[in-house]
Amino acid sequence: MALNKATKILLIASSLWYFGEGLFGPLFAIYAEKIGGTLLDITSAWAIYLIAIGIFYAVVGKLFTHSKFKIHLMVFGYGLNALLTFGYIFVHSTQELFMLQVGLGIAEAVSTPIWDSLFASNLEDNENTFHWSLATGHTHFVSGIAIALGGLIANYISFQALFITMGCIQLLATFTQAKLLFSIKNDSKN
Repeated sequence: MALNKATKILLIASSLWYFGEGLFGPLFAIYAEKIGGTLLDITSAWAIYLIAIGIFYAVVGKLFTHSKFKIHLMVFGYGLNALLTFGYIFVHSTQELFMLQVGLGIAEAVSTPIWDSLFASNLEDNENTFHWSLATGHTHFVSGIAIALGGLIANYISFQALFITMGCIQLLATFTQAKLLFSIKNDSKN
């Protein structure tokens, strides 16, 4: 019933990532309007993000199914996501927002399928409903808390402060995922 070291690291890093991502939550629409976006621009930006994720999930899954560097790729995806999150600070037009959304979609597509695969392969009992509920439920829980906090940051400080906070938390998630690399290297030496 207990989680092993790898699944704990995966869950902690994922929680940090979803917390950082969740800070933005529904504020995306307000932010897009601030840079001159219309209702159609907002929905287009979100659609571009989701379409990029969908396309690149398949590409990443096909290209890296048998790769020895899955964990490296996942950490790269987390790091790319963090760096691109800081990119929101420099977006001044909807075209720049669209490009950023494609990049964020690619970053998620590089990391999420690999995360899912690693989580499944590190479960001692992959039929354990409780462990799978943790893998799915934690994202909603931390995102819910983050949305409330993100609203406070954007309202009382600024969107810039929000993006810096998001990026820093996602960098922390990246470093936490990188612990998985060191953990596996150390376990293979023993």
